[in-house]
Amino acid sequence: MNDYNYMNIDWNGKVCDSNGKIPGPLSLPVEYRPREKLMEHGPASLSDKELLSILLNAGIKGKNVSVLASELLERLDKEKGIPSVEELAELTGLGASKSCSVVAMLEFGRRRWGVSGTRIRHPQDIFNLIQHHADRCQERFICVSLNGAHEALAVRIVTIGLVNKTIVHPREVFADPLLDRASAVICAHNHPSGQLAPSPEDDEITERLQCSAEILGINFLDHIIFSNSAFFSYRQSGKLLEEM
Repeated sequence: MNDYNYMNIDWNGKVCDSNGKIPGPLSLPVEYRPREKLMEHGPASLSDKELLSILLNAGIKGKNVSVLASELLERLDKEKGIPSVEELAELTGLGASKSCSVVAMLEFGRRRWGVSGTRIRHPQDIFNLIQHHADRCQERFICVSLNGAHEALAVRIVTIGLVNKTIVHPREVFADPLLDRASAVICAHNHPSGQLAPSPEDDEITERLQCSAEILGINFLDHIIFSNSAFFSYRQSGKLLEEM
């Protein structure tokens, strides 16, 4: 059987069978199946609908996963933010469980890769970006790269430490910001104990990082220590070194 005769593309760019219906993934030739495409060519080769099909995994009787993914994509395209579980569950075939999976995926993606362009005007803005790391049982040392307008370019975990401390070296902190062509950085780490007071070690690494940033021509804006509900800012407290 010739696969070129089996499949057609409608005017909306959807893959259809000979009857004009959107087939489920298992009825497609292997090269059209989302999971196989992902494994063979990587995630960038998949359309948004195909990515959602993998996430949803299965449809319901009378509505295969491809149709459900199309309806979900249409709904998401109309949203300016992440919709609620209740709003997504209104789609027939989605339900609470799959709606939770979709919302969780969208929020995780926003936290990890959706920060680009976020304008940082206040330590609270940084806290909003990194607060979800506060519940970790080990310290995470985080570096935020910023452009000249103080818009976030990337948020990265530099190192993961022990229960009550993390070991970090300036070369690890500034390696990626240099590749980002960052004009400024803000560093942060969580205190699993919930105590926000900086330790002598925190003061020492802050001074080393600020001195290193000066040498590299990068503005060291702040060092944030944070817990689930609050944060300490070296900049606000006046503990940063004066301009060198």
